[in-house]
Amino acid sequence: MVRFKNRYITVEISSPLIPENKPLSLKSKIFHETVLEKIQQLHGDFGVAAVRSGFLTKYCNENTRIAILRARHGPHKFVSSSLPFITKIGKLDVSIRTLHVGATLKHSFKFILKHQRAYLDSMWSKLKTDEERKNLEAAVMDFTKTDVTINIENIA
Repeated sequence: MVRFKNRYITVEISSPLIPENKPLSLKSKIFHETVLEKIQQLHGDFGVAAVRSGFLTKYCNENTRIAILRARHGPHKFVSSSLPFITKIGKLDVSIRTLHVGATLKHSFKFILKHQRAYLDSMWSKLKTDEERKNLEAAVMDFTKTDVTINIENIA
């Protein structure tokens, strides 16, 4: 049996209309369909057919605006080349920045953990009460919205 190699693309979704401290109303299904539509527009039927067989949105955090997409090795180039051209997700104006392309989900979560710690440190000083800080930390470090259960203690 042949093993299929996957690539995990970690992206940051930013919107100029919504301030950074407010969460985006972003659903993973809408994001997934938007990426496929952009691949169709840029690479045609061949691009969509190549990507569709292993394409999945694995993680989408509305608070930190980070998402992980899984694509098969090879067609992942169609996905990563299409992401910068996405300007709208649903009715929301966005810009997408690719942060990391990794071979395993574990390494992508390690990268996100570092990235979110840096984000948490930058936002920490802007909050006034301890309750706001605890709520922000809980929202930022929430990895429960994934399809795969990963033990965070083993990553760090």
